[in-house]
Parts: sequence; C-alpha cells; structure tokens
Amino acid sequence: MQRRTVQPAELGKWNNVLEKVLSFESDGESLIGILSQPAQASSVAVLILVGGPQYRIGSHRQFVSLARALARSGVAAFRFDFQGMGDSSGALHDFEHHGTDIQSAIDVVMAAVPALTGVVLWGLCDAASAALLYVNERRDSRVQGLVLVNPWVRSEQSLADAQLGFYYKRRILQPDFWKKLFAGKISWRALIEWGGKLLATQASASAGQHGSFQQRMAHGWRDFLGAILLISAGADLTAHEFDGALETQTDWQGSMNRARLTRVRISNADHTFSRREHQNQLESETISWVQELAQ
Repeated sequence: MQRRTVQPAELGKWNNVLEKVLSFESDGESLIGILSQPAQASSVAVLILVGGPQYRIGSHRQFVSLARALARSGVAAFRFDFQGMGDSSGALHDFEHHGTDIQSAIDVVMAAVPALTGVVLWGLCDAASAALLYVNERRDSRVQGLVLVNPWVRSEQSLADAQLGFYYKRRILQPDFWKKLFAGKISWRALIEWGGKLLATQASASAGQHGSFQQRMAHGWRDFLGAILLISAGADLTAHEFDGALETQTDWQGSMNRARLTRVRISNADHTFSRREHQNQLESETISWVQELAQ
C-alpha cells in the first residue's frame, strides 16, 4: 500500500468553521478534498462521497452546504474528488471502483484529525451504492456509520417496477388518463408492449443477479456492523426503485429488520433535494443522527 501524505492549505473561516485543502495520494494519483472542521470536533467525521460525473461541490452547491452545516454543529466533514473528477488526477472510474479512493480519504482524514475514532460515509445515489460496496469489500472497522440517500440499484426490473408503482398506478386512477386512452391519444399497443416487457424482466430477475453490484450492495448492508441512516426523497424515482428492491428482491429480504437502522422519508423532495426547505431537512436529519452516533 502506498504511503499517503497530508498537505493542508488553509482556505478561511466561516462561522467558526475552518476549511482546509487536503491533497493526498490514491493508487498513484493525486486527489484533492476540502476538510470543514469546527474548533472542537466530535469523535466521528463525515466523508461526503460524490456520485455521478460531478465534483466535490455537488448539485446546487449541496455538498458545500452540507459540509459547513455539519462543521457548525461540531462534526468535521470532508468532501473530495474521486480520481478523474474535479481537481483530482487519473482516469475516471464508475462507482463500483471507488474503494481505493475511499480508503485513502479515510486515511487522510484520520491523520488530519487525530482525535477521531471513526468516520461516517455519506452518499447520494450511486455514491450511496459505492459506500455499501466499500464496506462489503474492505470490512474497514473505522467506518462506524453509513448515510445512504436514494441509493442506486438500477436494473431493467427495478426501473419497470418503480415506473409501475410510482407513475402508472397513480396515472390510471386519473380520469384524464382514460379519456385520452379511449380518444386514441394513448396507444394501446404501447401499453401492451410495456406490460410484456415488465413481465419479461420480472421473470429474468427470478433467477437472481449473482455477483451483480446490487447483490454486493445487499451483502454490504446485511453484514455491516455499524449504524445506517436511510434517507429517501418522496418524489424521486431512484428512491422508489430502492424501495421496490427492499420489498421484492431476494437479496434484500429482511433488510429493514436489521439492527441500528433509521429510516427517514422527506415528502415531495426531488432526487437532489434542490428546494432549500428539503435541503435543510436533509442536513438536519444527517446532523442529529451523526451527533447521536458520536455520543
């Protein structure tokens, strides 16, 4: 394993929050992150994992806001760029191959804040998936908790099931739908073809997805000994897909019965909690849960 070095550079202070740039190595590449640190930090820090092709600021500065809110509450937070993203060097990898970067980020935060006893991995969408894959693959005892926001479990079946439950079941209860259908504005053929595709994907899924990332996520969830906070956006298709997997997929059966699980649903929130009121709730739920974990 390569040696990682901490190279801090102070950015400034906001409301008693000190922010520093931390440059560190991962698999021979140079990664960049921002540590938001209160004057006196709790024993647990939060690593904000980036999902999708974006960098450490996040959609509508979501990760900046979250990190600073955590730090103001007394919890150090670290948001960083994976290889190939933002200011980090290297080739871009998908969420299934972030393990080394996550481990290196934990190393650098633990070195930068010596009083820490562990970390929480916070991820939205496929970053939540990456967090579960990490604990499944690495079994890193320093990870004391996971905050999983709208985890990504996309497959043909999960998408078809979510569309059926999230859109079509509500749509067929609307009188306007039937008026358009019988007026010829909605194609009967399209509905029949979609129904056939749904049945086909359900049949193929009955054989299981051995070795798939969804299965490895489920194993990570099942075997993780720390605490989990699951946050779902009420108006998000990805969140509904995950709900469907919990209810119907063999690998996820009994998952909601695990110990140390907290579940929160934020009604009417979209995938990235773009409305300020929803972002505030997301931050509040995260902060209170992490503070309780650190006690």
